[in-house]
Amino acid sequence: MAAQLLDGKVMAAQLREEIAQRVAALKAEKGITPGLAVILVGDDPASQIYVKNKGIGCQQTGMHSETIRMPAETTQAALEDEIRRLNADPAIHGILVQLPLPAHLDEAAALAVIAPEKDVDGFHIQNAGCLLNGLPGVVACTPSGALEMIRRTGVDLNGKEAVVVGRSNIVGKPMALLLLQENCTVTVCHSRTRDLAAHTRQADILVAAVGRPRFITADMVKPGAIVIDVGINRVDGKVVGDVDFDAVREVAGWITPVPGGVGRMTITMLLANTLQAAERSAL
Repeated sequence: MAAQLLDGKVMAAQLREEIAQRVAALKAEKGITPGLAVILVGDDPASQIYVKNKGIGCQQTGMHSETIRMPAETTQAALEDEIRRLNADPAIHGILVQLPLPAHLDEAAALAVIAPEKDVDGFHIQNAGCLLNGLPGVVACTPSGALEMIRRTGVDLNGKEAVVVGRSNIVGKPMALLLLQENCTVTVCHSRTRDLAAHTRQADILVAAVGRPRFITADMVKPGAIVIDVGINRVDGKVVGDVDFDAVREVAGWITPVPGGVGRMTITMLLANTLQAAERSAL
């Protein structure tokens, strides 16, 4: 029997409706409209699409959004000055620097300038440290969206074996920490892991975030597992994930599609983080 589909479009739509209701309540009760500012440096086509989708998300949920477009030759100083300006703007509750930046700019240094309470991407080292220590803070959008999808299976996560394939600071590491907080037993695999399939076949929850098309095959998946595909790869003009979807769907219990899976949840969690930042500002 084929796996149940974890439809990111449906889940994101449900969450955005909930976010819109909370935004309306915040406006009515406190007179505060959540504001998101996105800084886009250069003219990368993929980044422009992402930024457009973030603006649409804000519009759908009743939030204020600004896109600050800066030329590709922008200096580090100019970029950091713009971030500081937004830090001081009370109408802006969330700041996002669209990555990747042009090669001459220092991404880590720029992200460090963002006020931690306005870091709605969850990349600031203070927020990463809060996650590591189990303290309140902003959580990176992709792993938090993936966890929301896992929760919506209704499976009790206590004691489950979870395997995360990938160890990036943006997805793999925070994903592992979130699963630990759910009382899973977590294994993180990567490019130096020996006999990867021996690990993945033990996973009740398998998260693939490696950036290699159709890398996870059916023989690597435990029957009935929850399979979360974070990968976005282009193959012959098509977008595919890190999981061989058609084959793995016949083995897994639940699976996310690509496109239409975790990617839809990522922007939704960005909206949720912006709303939460605005709600905190009202306290």
